[in-house]
Amino acid sequence: MRVFLTGATGFIGARVAQELIEAGHQVLGMTRSDAGAKTLAMMGAEVHRAELGELDAMRAGAGQADAVIHTAFDHDFSRYIANCEQDRRVIGALGAELKGSARPLIITSAVGMGERGNGEPAIEAVLNLDHPVPRIASELAGNDVLASGVDVRVVRLPQVHDDVKQGLVTPYVALCREKEMVAFVEEGANRWSAAPVADVARLFRLAMERGLAGECYNAVAEEGVPFHQIAKAVGRGLGKPVVSIPAEEAPSYFGWFAMFASLDMSASSEWTRSRLGWASTGPDLLDDIARMSFFSP
Repeated sequence: MRVFLTGATGFIGARVAQELIEAGHQVLGMTRSDAGAKTLAMMGAEVHRAELGELDAMRAGAGQADAVIHTAFDHDFSRYIANCEQDRRVIGALGAELKGSARPLIITSAVGMGERGNGEPAIEAVLNLDHPVPRIASELAGNDVLASGVDVRVVRLPQVHDDVKQGLVTPYVALCREKEMVAFVEEGANRWSAAPVADVARLFRLAMERGLAGECYNAVAEEGVPFHQIAKAVGRGLGKPVVSIPAEEAPSYFGWFAMFASLDMSASSEWTRSRLGWASTGPDLLDDIARMSFFSP
């Protein structure tokens, strides 16, 4: 298949591009820079130049493909709400281009959208419209496009990691580097699900090859790593003390990160594994944190 891939030179998108090419697919990768174009060409991908907010240019890329995988997202979490709204517009534009065809659109969301509200891990069959994380905008846009007749499938992400980046752990490390301590909230019992980036890339490919319209897939290798364990791993790396802080102090310590610091983002991938034949090969989140360099900002 010829696949239009947004975010094709990003942390996840670059691995998806590699996964697709190795599986025999053609990749039309979206990039905004000369450096990105060079990287894609070296991979063996075709290049489509566009900025994330250039909807007409993105539609043009989708119009040239048999399938679209949308991994691009602005990860400036200090502007998270605005970036989620931008993603809503992008999904709508891509869907409008694919309307009237059988070409699938695989979009990206977060595992928290499947939270059931009972303390149990999030699952694929649930869409929690009351979830506080603004990424719900992506799935609402996907549902609108699905209702218009487009084959929309969703890959929900946990903390995606290697030994350089680890999802929200990366800005957490940067924040803690500036402090005299590494903090978690109360007991730090809230859990974060996780998966290595290579396994996540493989799931995107399987969702495209084997998935069906309207299905959601959780890219989860570890159901839930307690946040206090993540904090202790970061504390060891930074050489700073690890402490518990009361919930009322979280906003002053964490700033914009406070909304995530005590959030439980555990999730199951049992259905995804059964449905797509997907499995994780590791490594674990704490292993990758232990291997990362803490000396570079």
